Amino acid sequence: MSASGKIITSRNNSTVILARQVRDGKLRKEIFIEGVRLCEEALRADMEIHEALATEKILGEERRLQLLEELRQKGLKISIISEKVMNSLSATKATQGMILIARRPLMGKEILEKNLSDVPLIVIVHGMNNPSNAGAILRTAEAAGATGLIATTGTTYLFAPKALRGAMGSSFRLPLWLGAEFSEALAWCRKRRISAVATAANGTKTFSEILWTVARAIIIGPEASGLTDEEIGAADECVSIPMQQPVESLNAAVACGIILYEAARQRGGDVNQ
Repeated sequence: MSASGKIITSRNNSTVILARQVRDGKLRKEIFIEGVRLCEEALRADMEIHEALATEKILGEERRLQLLEELRQKGLKISIISEKVMNSLSATKATQGMILIARRPLMGKEILEKNLSDVPLIVIVHGMNNPSNAGAILRTAEAAGATGLIATTGTTYLFAPKALRGAMGSSFRLPLWLGAEFSEALAWCRKRRISAVATAANGTKTFSEILWTVARAIIIGPEASGLTDEEIGAADECVSIPMQQPVESLNAAVACGIILYEAARQRGGDVNQ
C-alpha cells in the first residue's frame, strides 16, 4: 500500500493544515469528506481526490482496508496521522479515522441546465441555515428523482462537512446551483416554464391537490420563519401539508420529502424521470 512511512503527529504538518483549511471553508474549491461511508461514496462518484488521511487503527479493519486499497489504485498516497491529530481535524464527536480532500463537483446554472429532463422537478432551498437539514433535503431530492437543486444566497453551504454528512453522497451526484438570488431562481424557472410552488402552513391548497406531472420547482424556506408573504406571492402556487392539532409545523427536510414523494407518486412512481 502506498502510505507515508512515518505517522504524522504534528497539527502543523502541511497536509494537516490543508485539511483544516478545507474543513473550515477557507478553500472553497476543495471539500472535506469524513467517514468511511462518505469516502466510499466519493470513490463511487469518481471524485477528483487530492489527499487521503487515515489513522493506524483503520489499517486493521477489512472494510477500511478495502477503501484504502481503492485509493491506492488511484495512485494516492495515504498520510497516516495520529489519533490526536485526527481528533483535532474531525468535524464529528466520534471520528471514523478516514478523511479525504477532494475537488468540489462542478456546479452552477449551466450544470443544472445541462441536466434538465423533459419534465423537471427542481428543489429550491431558500434561506435555510441548518446544514444537516439542507443535506437531508439534498439526499431526499436525489432519492425521489428530483432533477436538481438550487440553494439561494444566504443558505447554508451545501459542501460544509455537516451538510455533506446529511446528504451522504448526493452532493457528489445531484446537479446543483448555489448562490442564486431568490428572484433570479424564480425568473430562471419562469423562463423554462417551470411552475414555482411555495410551501407554507397557510397554503391555498394541500400538497396532494396540485398536479405534479408538469414541470415544477418546490420552494423550501427558512426553518424558523418560513417564506415571507412577498416570497409566497412571487411563486405560482402555494401548498401546505395537513397536520393534526396541536402540531403546527414539520421539520423542513421531512416536509420536503413528503411533497417530493407525492410528486414521484403522481409521475407513476418513476423516480428516474
